[in-house]
Amino acid sequence: MDDFLTAARERGFIHQVTDEAALAARLRQGVLPAYIGFDCTADSLHVGSLVQIMILRLWQRCGHKPVVLMGGGTTKVGDPSFRDEARPLLTDEQIERNKAGILKVFETFLTFGEGAADAVMLDNAAWLDELRYVPFLREVGRHFSVNRMLTMESVRQRLERDQPFSFLEFNYMLLQSYDFLELRRRHGVALQMGGSDQWGNIVMGADLIRRMDGAEAWGLTTPLITTSSGAKMGKTASGAVWLNAARVSPYGYWQFWRNAEDADVGRFLALFTDMPMEEVRRYAALGGAEVNEAKKVLATEATALLHGRAAAEAAAETARTTFEQGMAAETLPSIGAALPASVLDLAVAAGFATSKAEARRLVGNGGLRLNDAAVSDITAQVTDADLRDGAAKLSAGKKRHVLVRAG
Repeated sequence: MDDFLTAARERGFIHQVTDEAALAARLRQGVLPAYIGFDCTADSLHVGSLVQIMILRLWQRCGHKPVVLMGGGTTKVGDPSFRDEARPLLTDEQIERNKAGILKVFETFLTFGEGAADAVMLDNAAWLDELRYVPFLREVGRHFSVNRMLTMESVRQRLERDQPFSFLEFNYMLLQSYDFLELRRRHGVALQMGGSDQWGNIVMGADLIRRMDGAEAWGLTTPLITTSSGAKMGKTASGAVWLNAARVSPYGYWQFWRNAEDADVGRFLALFTDMPMEEVRRYAALGGAEVNEAKKVLATEATALLHGRAAAEAAAETARTTFEQGMAAETLPSIGAALPASVLDLAVAAGFATSKAEARRLVGNGGLRLNDAAVSDITAQVTDADLRDGAAKLSAGKKRHVLVRAG
């Protein structure tokens, strides 16, 4: 069985681990189920969740069992972690619809089935919806110190900013900890993984398992992934980069990775592809014009994992004929702009709209695209990160296009 901790650290997945030596010893004994929770707040996950998906994929590749926990129950409460305000509450029908969309994403990354290391998808509504609240507080709530809960970063920030923090949200960490307990009891799950913002909740869940059942449990978090320029992962001028093809096409997804900053290519190859680390290091060492080849490899490999090899190669070929053979440069007009620049200003400068008000309507109607991805945010900016081989393609409808160049 492959050494998960060594591989995960080498690829950049590990931020914090509880009692790593004991976890390593347990992993040597055989297959271990581990889980990550995903709330059903939209009908797709986006690139911001991809590091969690990829660590579950690595977990399975190393011979262990991934458990994908859908938050059908906790979505009804809302995770307050690092949010300035409460999420809107969704209906049961909306949650089920979102859960079905998210499942489609996971089916491309994990192997589901009945085998010892096959992935399973569970829903915490199975136990949370059946809770009798007073017995829950007596049995579980007594193990939580309000003093300690108030020190959690997600809670403290909201209180310091004097922003509303409902008692419903305050219960979230109890429910997440209870998820871990139920998964330990029902499915033998002894490791919870998640983003670095979940560290407090994960530790409290492992502590609850020790207090109530006297059993071992561990936590592992991944680092917050940002670009080299400090931008949040998965955010572009045209909005979030979703993982469902109905929201972002394979070509748009390919272009997102192709537009990675030079300094990020090696790190992203390690995190977001299955490429062996020897090859990752070779591509990461490329400089100058050669780094563009590494970006194309990143784009194709990342797209192949999500949309399949054929779709990835088709996207790469479309990009090659459109950009590299000069078709776009020869046939499309260009405009220069000091970047970052507002997409509304650029739409006016390109002649797509006669005023900002008209440009706003164009965005609202889904008629403006940046690098073939719909622009959904009227405050979006075109930045250097959106340039591909020195230009970003701005389009209105199917027939009007310009290349935006820095200058």
